[in-house]
Amino acid sequence: MAKDELTPGGPSARFTDSGVEFRPEYTWADVADKDWEADVGSAGEFPFTRGVYPSMYRGRLWTMRQYAGFASAEESNRRYHYLLERGQTGLSVAFDLPTQMGYDSDHPLSEGEVGKVGVAIDSLRDMEALFEGIPLDKVSTSMTINSPAAVLLLMYELVAEKQGVDTRRLRGTIQNDILKEYVARGTYIFPPAPSMRIITDIFAYCQANLPNWNTISISGYHIREAGSSAAEELAFTLANGIAYVKAAVEAGLQVDAFAGQLSFFFNAHNNLLEEVAKYRAARRMWADIMRDRFGATDPKSQMLRFHTQTAGCTLTAQQPHNNVVRVALQALAAVLGGTQSLHTNSFDEALALPSDESVAIALRTQQIIGYESGVADIPDPLAGSFAVETLTDDIQAKAQELMDEIDRLGGAVKAIEQGFMQRAIEDSAYEYQRAIERGDRVVVGLNKFASGEKPCIALHRVDPSVQALQERRLAVLREERDQAAVDAALERMREAARSSDNLLYPMKEALRAYATLGEIAGVLRQEFGEFKGGGSLHI
Repeated sequence: MAKDELTPGGPSARFTDSGVEFRPEYTWADVADKDWEADVGSAGEFPFTRGVYPSMYRGRLWTMRQYAGFASAEESNRRYHYLLERGQTGLSVAFDLPTQMGYDSDHPLSEGEVGKVGVAIDSLRDMEALFEGIPLDKVSTSMTINSPAAVLLLMYELVAEKQGVDTRRLRGTIQNDILKEYVARGTYIFPPAPSMRIITDIFAYCQANLPNWNTISISGYHIREAGSSAAEELAFTLANGIAYVKAAVEAGLQVDAFAGQLSFFFNAHNNLLEEVAKYRAARRMWADIMRDRFGATDPKSQMLRFHTQTAGCTLTAQQPHNNVVRVALQALAAVLGGTQSLHTNSFDEALALPSDESVAIALRTQQIIGYESGVADIPDPLAGSFAVETLTDDIQAKAQELMDEIDRLGGAVKAIEQGFMQRAIEDSAYEYQRAIERGDRVVVGLNKFASGEKPCIALHRVDPSVQALQERRLAVLREERDQAAVDAALERMREAARSSDNLLYPMKEALRAYATLGEIAGVLRQEFGEFKGGGSLHI
């Protein structure tokens, strides 16, 4: 190899997705000046670079979750039992688009979307069916729900009460991250100010009633799926986290009273070393933010605990079995990076919702990493690697530059209003796609080593009759319930929305009376208004 090919910036220079150059060689000189105790330390100790718990997976493996939900509550319930029987240790619920947008299944805008990308949940009856036969005091449940997060959380609590479970023991997470919806995903309902008010109401409610529940999963996953780089994913996620903590503190909550219930959600891409560095940098940065910016003194408040999902956007419809290998590498990166829970995508998800067979393979991928690879036996096994320690510093520096710019703009909400995050994501997505089209970025089976063969696999199909089923259920529900009790409960919720009272208490009583999700969201739409997005946000 010619000498100039080993020169940084030379003709064979290699870069991470974030634009960090991979040096031709990493040596002791790259880390000789590092303050190892302050920057790296030990697992379980500030700044938690090496992990949030001293023994990490030697004590207990990460929670193995498979994101699942489709069609009716009964069908999704069968998939949950199938996964639990095969060794899954936590549930992760996908909701259909009408549920995410606060519409009942019989609303005109729900037409054609009921049960398609997740399970349809219109009322407490559906939630009862969804968790039939699943003891909620024995499992941890994550729910990917944002604008109507309070509604689904309270439904879950009510189901637990009907099971006779001590609800203070409930464990799980609601995503509840509205800021990234304005940036990258789009399932918002209300404008930012009332949305942030609902989130702080959730923080206060869970502090008093559900102390083991993670009140928010501050999500970089969808930011990355929209096309951001790893450094942008990290920076924008932490900036949103700062905004939530600031809002809660301004609402009168003590930081150490709620911060231990915050969690994060990151993506796992193909560049294994960059991803490991990203997770390590995230923990170190959040620990400093919570201690130095917000004065948190409880170690639990300083810890960044996170769920990881492998990257759906990297899956290819061409040669779909290659996705098994991609998912395994991404899952390995998450484990080497110290994740607390993990979802592995199924190889057929670029074509359809996953089949029973493909989701079982995805779960077995986690189990093989956990029980056969040996990487779970050592906390942060890549610590001290010249390359990984340098990349951790490099990713942190890139992310910090972006966060400094967000601070100059007035914080995450102001940066979103001005379109800063959106433009950065769009630019990165464009460059990523152009690199694939030019052949600078190789995607095996797509732009190199393509075969042209069509995949021969059995795809999962959602029964289109689910919409009619849900509509009939709603008609029966409205016939059988005490409508006067529903109306009175909704009116109390309306009064709370007009005041500073916590919304979740009257909302829970409305759900107990079998008010529907759409009816509750409808009241809040009338009181708070709806946010209309598009381009840069003007709020």
